[in-house]
Amino acid sequence: MIRRLYAWVLNLAGSRHAPLALAIISFAESSFFPIPPDVMLAPMVLARRERAFAYAALCTAASVLGGMLGYWIGLHLQPVGEAILRLFGHPQGQAEFQHWFDRWGVWVILIKGATPIPYKLVTITAGFAHFSFVTFLWASVVTRGVRFFLVATILKYFGAAMLAEFERRMNFYAVVLVALIVAGFVALKVFG
Repeated sequence: MIRRLYAWVLNLAGSRHAPLALAIISFAESSFFPIPPDVMLAPMVLARRERAFAYAALCTAASVLGGMLGYWIGLHLQPVGEAILRLFGHPQGQAEFQHWFDRWGVWVILIKGATPIPYKLVTITAGFAHFSFVTFLWASVVTRGVRFFLVATILKYFGAAMLAEFERRMNFYAVVLVALIVAGFVALKVFG
């Protein structure tokens, strides 16, 4: 079933309704849909490189809006949120992510939102944890924006071969990204 969904999403990327489909997939993936929007974003950027950043912005905005739905599900519809976590292989997800939010706070959103870990797990559990909505919102904009603009930039300037290299070493690049974010916060604290 996942393969058919994946193929369906990939086919949507070539249709005349691709931007609308990208927005819908980005929104849905942040709260319940299994296929990440990168599956559509990549071929759309490769087909129209001049639109790369517009597609990344659309993907980011829709993903953050979908994240708000995921947060709301976690906050107000816990049984639904728990069912989604179970469906994606995290039956103890609420307790696990609650521990992460208690210990790491906003870093859970910043790190996990930029990695291949399904973002819906972060959004729903942020609602479970009653995490600050304002902090959740700005961290989501930052982390999802970085992810989608990075994918769009790589494809726009280096093409599909570079994306394959990036995907092979995504965990390494996620650690580098986190180190840069930490360095930025430290610099703001020291020099701000």
